[in-house]
Amino acid sequence: MADKSRILVVDDEEALRTVLSSELTSEGYDVRSAGDGDEAIAILAKEPFRLILLDIKMPRMNGFEVLRHVKKHYPSTRVVMLTAFADLKNAIESKKLGAEDFVSKPYDLVDLLTTIERVLGE
Repeated sequence: MADKSRILVVDDEEALRTVLSSELTSEGYDVRSAGDGDEAIAILAKEPFRLILLDIKMPRMNGFEVLRHVKKHYPSTRVVMLTAFADLKNAIESKKLGAEDFVSKPYDLVDLLTTIERVLGE
């Protein structure tokens, strides 16, 4: 991949964040990670990202709140929501708030990479 796209992984599960960041880095992406919404917003204020992989269920500030902030302040940043609670209500809410896609956990890495490539290519 010639254009190393910058991706921010936001998830309160440290093991998942670490594994996903490592996998994306090995695929050629420039990856940063955040453990919660507050940390993600602080990182976004300092660095631009093409894509955010954003967990919905997090303590203090949930993924929907972060998504609203991102779409208001960084409208060109793409967002893919991640959740272990994959239901139609969350999927509809994600799309309504501007997320490009929605992936349920546990995710299949090949499927997730395909989603990332598609979203970044749009």
